[in-house]
Amino acid sequence: QVQLVESGGGLVQAGGSLRLSCAASGRPASNYHMGWFRQAPGKEREFVAAITSGSGRTLNADSVKGRFTISRDNALNTMYLQMNSLKPEDTADYYCAAAFGSTAYLSRQFAYTYWGQGTHVTVSS
Repeated sequence: QVQLVESGGGLVQAGGSLRLSCAASGRPASNYHMGWFRQAPGKEREFVAAITSGSGRTLNADSVKGRFTISRDNALNTMYLQMNSLKPEDTADYYCAAAFGSTAYLSRQFAYTYWGQGTHVTVSS
């Protein structure tokens, strides 16, 4: 079992920054890949970014490239999402998730076994 708890969401003006955190417990974070997804009101959940367990290779959605940076600190069992140049369309609930095994489908929800409860981000225009 892996428990994931997100934090760091809030209200920010367009152009501002936020850093989300995902604290993991239950199994060492170094054992699994991790990702961020988001869901805006009335829309389906979508992939944001992922980071692998070994090499720390990252994968980003086109919509956040150059603005969001995913990272992890395995010693702290924590993953981060640094979000810069935020836009109103980034408003959503943000979820972290943990995946095991192959890295081939880390942009897909089905690859993830454990999910956090989410943290809300609102970007005002």
